[in-house]
Amino acid sequence: MKLSIKEKLGYSFGEFAGSSLWQTMMFFLPAFYTDVFLLPATATATLFVVVRIFDALNDPIIGAIADRTHSRWGKFRPYLLWGAFPLGITTVLMFTTPDMSDAGKLTYAYVTYFLLLVFYTLVMVPFNALVGVISTNPEERTSIASYKFVFAYGAGLVVQGLLIPAVEKLGAGNEARGYQLAMTGLAAISVVALFVAFRSTRERIKPDPTITSSLKADLNDIFTNRPWLILFASSIIFLIYIGTRSASVMYYFEYYVGRKDLASIFMVSGTVAVLLGVLPTKYLSKKIGKRNLFIIVLALIVGSLTVNYFARPEDLVLIFATQIVFSLASGPTMPLLWAMLADTADYSEWKNGRRATGLVYSAATMAQKTGVAIGAALMLGIIGQFGYVANVEQTPESLEGIKLTMTVVPALIAFAGLLLLFFYNLNETKLKEIAQGLEARRKSQTTHEANL
Repeated sequence: MKLSIKEKLGYSFGEFAGSSLWQTMMFFLPAFYTDVFLLPATATATLFVVVRIFDALNDPIIGAIADRTHSRWGKFRPYLLWGAFPLGITTVLMFTTPDMSDAGKLTYAYVTYFLLLVFYTLVMVPFNALVGVISTNPEERTSIASYKFVFAYGAGLVVQGLLIPAVEKLGAGNEARGYQLAMTGLAAISVVALFVAFRSTRERIKPDPTITSSLKADLNDIFTNRPWLILFASSIIFLIYIGTRSASVMYYFEYYVGRKDLASIFMVSGTVAVLLGVLPTKYLSKKIGKRNLFIIVLALIVGSLTVNYFARPEDLVLIFATQIVFSLASGPTMPLLWAMLADTADYSEWKNGRRATGLVYSAATMAQKTGVAIGAALMLGIIGQFGYVANVEQTPESLEGIKLTMTVVPALIAFAGLLLLFFYNLNETKLKEIAQGLEARRKSQTTHEANL
C-alpha cells in the first residue's frame, strides 16, 4: 500500500529527535568530556567502551519486549509516548557539569551516560522497528527510510550549525553552562518531536495470531538469518568508521587546521551534501539493487578519506572537497541499511513463519551505539597514545594521531565493511519472491479469520 506524505513526515519527526541527540553525542560529546568536563582522553575512551558494552545488552531485550507488547496503540508506538520525557531529562543531565572532585565527576559521567543510552534504547528500538510494520511494500519502506534520513541529516544541520554558537551565546564565556542550557532547549524540541511521531503513525503488519513464539525461537531465527548477520556485522563496522571520524572533527580543526571556527561550516557543508546524496537512493537502489549501491558508495567513501590524509592544514579547498565527496557518498548508506533490515525481517518471516521485527531492528540500534562508542573510544585512544593533552598546543606526533583518526583509520574500517557486503545474498529477484509468498500467506490468513 502507498503511505501518505503526512505519515512519512510525521514518522520522520521522531528521527529528528533521535538524530539530534545522537549527532550531538557523535560530534561534540568527546570534546565536551575532554575539554569542558575535563576528563582525560584515555578515561573518556574507557567510559565510552565500558558503558556501551553494558548498554548493548539492552537492545535485544527491548526489541524482544516490544515484540511482545500489546496495547491499543500497537507494539512499538507506545514507547515513543512513554520514553520521550525521561530521554529529554537524561540528555540535560549528561551535559551538566557538576561541581565535584575528579572521581565524583567521572562517576557522574558514567551514571548519566548510561541512563541516557538506556532511555535512548527504550525509544529508538521500537521507533526504528516501526519501519518494518508500517507497510508491506519494500519500495515504500525504502521511501520512508529516505524521508527518515532527510530528517536525520536535517537534525545534523541544526546541531552542527547551531550548537556551538548557542553554547557561546547562552554560556557567555562559561562553556559548561552554555552546553547545559543549549541541550535543555534541544531536549525539549526532541520530546515534542517524538509525540508528533507517535500521533502520526499506524502499525499495519500484524503477526499471525495462530503462531506462538518464544524468545529462544526468535533468537534462533535471527542467528540463522544470514542476511541479518551480515547486516549486523556491517552496521557495527559502518558506525565505527563514522564514530571515529565524527569524534575527530573538532580536534582536527582546532589543532591540526588551526581554525576551530571552520568546524561548524565543515560539518554543515557535509550534512547538506549528505541530504543531496539521500535523495536519489530510491531510484538508484531500484536500478542497480541495494547491495550494489551500498558497495559503490562505500568505495567512494574509502577513496575520499584516503585523499583527505594528504591535505595540509592550509589545503582548505582539498579538505572541503573530500568532505563533499565523502558526504554525497554517505547519503544513501543509512536509508539502505534500514530498508535492508526490513528485508531481512521479511526473509525471516518467509523462512520461519515468525516475525520478530523489534528484535531484528534492535540490531541496528545496538550496532549504532556500539559502533559509535568504539569509534569514539578508538579515536580518543589513538590520540591519547600519540600524546594529546587538552587545551594546549599539540606536538607533531599528536597532530599526526588526530590526522590519522580523521582519514586513514576510518578509511580502513569502511573498506572492511565494503568487503563484508559481498556476502549479502538478498537480491531484488529474491525479495520479489519473498514479498509474493508473504502476501499470499497473509491473504490466506485473512480469509481464514473471516471464515471463523
